[in-house]
Amino acid sequence: MEVENAGAAIQPKTIFPVLIAISLSHLLNDTVQSLIPSIYPIVKNSFHLSFTQIGFITLTFQLSASLLQPMVGSFTDKKPQPFSLATGMTFSLVGLVLLSQASSYTIILVAVSLIGIGSSVFHPEASKLAYMAAGNRRGLAQSIFQVGGNAGSSIGPLLAALIIEPYGQGNILWFSLLAFAAIIILSKLGFWYRDHLSLRKKSKTISAESHIHLSKRKIISSVVILLVLIFSKYFYLASMTSYYTFYLIHKFNVSVQSSQIYLFIFLASVAAGTILGGPLGDRFGRKYVIWFSILGAAPFTLILPHANLFFTCVLTVFIGVIIASAFSAILVYAQELLPGKIGMVSGLFFGFAFGMGGLGSAVLGALADKTSIEYVYQLCAFLPLIGLLTAFLPNLKRKAA
Repeated sequence: MEVENAGAAIQPKTIFPVLIAISLSHLLNDTVQSLIPSIYPIVKNSFHLSFTQIGFITLTFQLSASLLQPMVGSFTDKKPQPFSLATGMTFSLVGLVLLSQASSYTIILVAVSLIGIGSSVFHPEASKLAYMAAGNRRGLAQSIFQVGGNAGSSIGPLLAALIIEPYGQGNILWFSLLAFAAIIILSKLGFWYRDHLSLRKKSKTISAESHIHLSKRKIISSVVILLVLIFSKYFYLASMTSYYTFYLIHKFNVSVQSSQIYLFIFLASVAAGTILGGPLGDRFGRKYVIWFSILGAAPFTLILPHANLFFTCVLTVFIGVIIASAFSAILVYAQELLPGKIGMVSGLFFGFAFGMGGLGSAVLGALADKTSIEYVYQLCAFLPLIGLLTAFLPNLKRKAA
């Protein structure tokens, strides 16, 4: 009887200490990986690299950080590895040390690939851990997890500007302390992960999510739609994170410093949207949040290319909050669509998001070179209309037993 009660308590209870710890680990992980583009000016001058070689560094990192994620997630679904998170962060630690001491272009590529491997292990497993600790508030759990990553991506370039740029490549070594701290946190989470798996196995808990009845064809088509929505979200975000400052400088003649402030306002709105998206999905249903977070941004993105500077800033706040609320809802929807494959689903969606972000930056940059930065924003304004595909997603609550 005691075991049954313990098992019954697993699903509804939200374990916030675990969620906060995994969010902090996400912050540390994404701080480390965001250092890579931040040091491009340094290594370009030090090693006399071309822009093509710089692009290949990005490609090497993105491939190792994105393509491996679905494979890692699928493997750990079948054979759970409670301490794989700490092992993955160890790869990142070794990569950082190697990057700080790199004496050739080849070593730089090896170093960033190790950091990418660490990231590819971290994201699917950490997302699965957040799912385990979520109880019946899975959207909130993913939002807490995601906001740590957003914070890390913002902090990394700032720390790089303060520590690495003035004092040189060797000071990358200081950031190994962040990776070491993450290893300690993730090791402790590994014990919770192991004990949680053991308790679930003993209690043989079967949750209601395992009774979703959909045909294989419907599941595949739904996953494809969700991936297309991820494409629209991350291509648009790539236009903002990579080229928003250039857009403001070119169209409104603002200073570089002012453009960075406007970019910070947009990134802050993205963080706010990330926090809101998950809990709203828990309360109102994930399909409704997906509708709102993709299609709801369309009126603002369509107006943006025609607005003055003040309203451009206002519109980007609405765009950031609305469009950033999508990922947590999409990910949890996909996890509920494929119960029992949480790691594989997390790896697939995180990996695809990474890939679309990198591809979007490259494609839109080439488009801007051939046309203009204003044309890029006029074209990207239509991307949220892809959210109309949400109409073809099944209502999982109606299908649940």
